[in-house]
Amino acid sequence: MLKQRLQQKLLQKLSPQQIQLIKLLEIPTIQLEQRIKKELEENPALEEGAEKEDQDIREELPGGEEQSEDEGFSIDQYLYDDIPAYKLNTKNYSKDDKKTEIPFSVGSSFHDSLLNQLGLRSLDERKETLAKYVIGNIDEDGYLRRDIESIVDDLAFTRNITTSQEELLSVLKIIQDFEPVGVGARNLRECLLLQLMQKDDSVSSIQLAKQILTHHFNEFTKKHYDKIKSRLDIDDEDLRDALDEILKLTPRPGGSYSDPHDKSAEQIVPDFVLENLDGDLNLTLNARNVPELKVSRTYADMLESYASNKGNNNRQQKEALSFVKQKLDSAKWFIDAIQQRQNTLMVTMQAILEYQKEYFKECDETKLKPMILKDIADRTGLDISTISRVANSKHIQTHFGIFPLKYFFSEGLQTDTGEEVSTREIKSILKECIEGEDKRKPLTDDRLAAILQEKGYHIARRTVAKYREQLGLPVARMRKEL
Repeated sequence: MLKQRLQQKLLQKLSPQQIQLIKLLEIPTIQLEQRIKKELEENPALEEGAEKEDQDIREELPGGEEQSEDEGFSIDQYLYDDIPAYKLNTKNYSKDDKKTEIPFSVGSSFHDSLLNQLGLRSLDERKETLAKYVIGNIDEDGYLRRDIESIVDDLAFTRNITTSQEELLSVLKIIQDFEPVGVGARNLRECLLLQLMQKDDSVSSIQLAKQILTHHFNEFTKKHYDKIKSRLDIDDEDLRDALDEILKLTPRPGGSYSDPHDKSAEQIVPDFVLENLDGDLNLTLNARNVPELKVSRTYADMLESYASNKGNNNRQQKEALSFVKQKLDSAKWFIDAIQQRQNTLMVTMQAILEYQKEYFKECDETKLKPMILKDIADRTGLDISTISRVANSKHIQTHFGIFPLKYFFSEGLQTDTGEEVSTREIKSILKECIEGEDKRKPLTDDRLAAILQEKGYHIARRTVAKYREQLGLPVARMRKEL
């Protein structure tokens, strides 16, 4: 039985420009240039060029033609509005300045390197096919996370290749002989042992290191050194020498892969530049590699031509008119979105700068005030989600280093005197305590909580544990050294 009923819903639809802005806010400067290049390739109505050229177009074109309401656009929309100068507050550079280009990779990837090494091996077509499939399952850290049995099944179902675990293991052994040493390991122990196999086996400390990893790996990971010494009948010095050999190894062979052409892996491109000029803080956007954009003159002329002959246009010309309009719409939206992105970034960073002014002037971490996303949202009038997008993956270059924007956000706590301090200050004290501890008897979380209470910070042990984990510091037992 059919029924008719009224239903009221509150829906929020985003315009194309809002969607553009959200996406652009999320990416850092290092990716913005590539995003603009992509848009330039896909939209012929968008071109690189200075703002003055667009002004010349506006001066040469005649007054706007009358448009009927059903057509819903006018030449004025694209040509008579000012094209935004979106490169706001960017630093002016002279030709003598040293240019710092945005880095980009022109070399090969980690997996390309493995495939290149495979090409140097004399393998038949079947083994090469199996090896390529195995390499495709190796992650960026250099590990083969999938078990051999699952890969056998995958090959049967997806490639119609029947193989066995024994055959795949023989192929894996070939790959494990590639650079970087340790690649193709299925777990940490195998990764470390593969690296030890490349070392001089006549050295006693290396022999001992192999024994520890092969027979006492569980005790090694838990730092149960007394058990290892007892079972291997060795003293502190022997154990220390063996551990030194193990600590020289890399747990992430893929992560150590370094392409000399891949500068993006070596440096961070800041989104903001902050200069201290005799006590005055000067904030600029690092947009030097971001090209200026304009609406294409050719497409603007085409729109003018089609619009002036609207009564005589055939179907094909009307389709062309619609296409040109859509491309000009997209170009205008993109330019406006870039402008809004730059404006939003500057407004947000300026608010952070004002909020943390003492810190940025004195470079003293104790001056860093508690600050959450809502604090900046309230100051700027922007939504919290917008502030989050700006803070995410963005960096600022200051006169005392490059920092991620997230670094300046932290919660607050009160001391005995009622003074509000940043949790970052607490973490800094924790880090100092742990760095200065006796590694033979590391400080427990209970002891760290007691030390903080002595300094006037009343923090529970579980909170200390949380801050310690956020600092990437292990528990006391795992920090113990001989």
